[in-house]
Amino acid sequence: MRLTLTYAGLVTTSGTVLIAMVYLYTRLVTFNIQFDLPPQGTGTAPTSGMQIKVPSEATRVDTNLLDLLTSVLRSAVVALVLLAVVSGTVGWVLAGRMLRPLSSMNAVANRAASGDLSQRLALSGPRDEIHDLADTFDRMLDSLERSFAAHRRFAANASHELRTPLATTQTMIDVALADPDASVEDLRALMRRVWRTNHANVETIDALLDLADAQSGNLAHEEVDLEAVVLAELAALAPQADEHDVSVHHHLGAAVLHGDPVLLRQAVSNLLRNAVRYNTPGGRVEVALAQETDAVRLTIRNDGPVVPADKLDSLREPFVRGEGRGRTRGSGHGLGLAIVSAVALAHHGTLELRANPGGGLTAVLALPVPGPVPAAGDGGPHDGPA
Repeated sequence: MRLTLTYAGLVTTSGTVLIAMVYLYTRLVTFNIQFDLPPQGTGTAPTSGMQIKVPSEATRVDTNLLDLLTSVLRSAVVALVLLAVVSGTVGWVLAGRMLRPLSSMNAVANRAASGDLSQRLALSGPRDEIHDLADTFDRMLDSLERSFAAHRRFAANASHELRTPLATTQTMIDVALADPDASVEDLRALMRRVWRTNHANVETIDALLDLADAQSGNLAHEEVDLEAVVLAELAALAPQADEHDVSVHHHLGAAVLHGDPVLLRQAVSNLLRNAVRYNTPGGRVEVALAQETDAVRLTIRNDGPVVPADKLDSLREPFVRGEGRGRTRGSGHGLGLAIVSAVALAHHGTLELRANPGGGLTAVLALPVPGPVPAAGDGGPHDGPA
């Protein structure tokens, strides 16, 4: 209605101003016309001592022009009224066509507010501001649908991940209590199993806390020597690599950036532990660190089972493990890559995952740097096995 009144008001106002200008201009020009003096015998004539004013040719012309102006003004007003009605009708139709997508968007938004995120506008027609808004709205619904689906999977996976060990612990305790002849050694063995199960639960909870810290946005901003962090984590990982019969080779360059040192260390540790834990006996892990103009890139490539390309995105979700990694104790808690993704996002970086043709993954953690690349004398690359 506001658009229609705006269209009709603009047309009516413009028409009124135009008619007024034409009328006033014509009226002023009419009164400024100079006529010759009337011929002899016209004008005033004496009659019995009185003078009677005879209408002159100029007076008659002026009167005729005023009648003409009045007639033109009357016709113009009628035309203006018709023009206002037509412009209002056309404006109503055009406004309805322009605002119809917004009405559809409102209906879809109401359904989305009630929980139905499957509706899309899929607006067709020429590219304009409303079309761009509809496309943005559809992308927002896609993002919300993926987020809610991921949250539902997280809730289901977390419930399963925490319920299974608790149920196992409850069963072991019930069996021990039901055995009246249980010896001290049996009870000690039970306590050791309960301890291992509880320790796994503690690790899962700690990983969840790390994930929450990475997603909180409350980051420390300190200068972090990522090369030193990677070297320290490689040294700590060496016994586990020997246990899994995995060789680790690295080529590290100087890399300094600003960020949260605790979260960055956690991200590096998770990537390295995943590369060793989900490798094959006799496999290989290759670690490369380089500082480029705009970012620091940590690349970790490992051998292992083949991972389908369509499963890569799901590996970033909490409690999701790769192909062949079931929900079994000892295979990790399934939060490693989710934590790394959250850390990368918190530092305005990216985590890229690529499936290797021969099996295993290649993970590239790219983190932005605020300053220029260090000079060549600031530190050279370290190359060799870990």
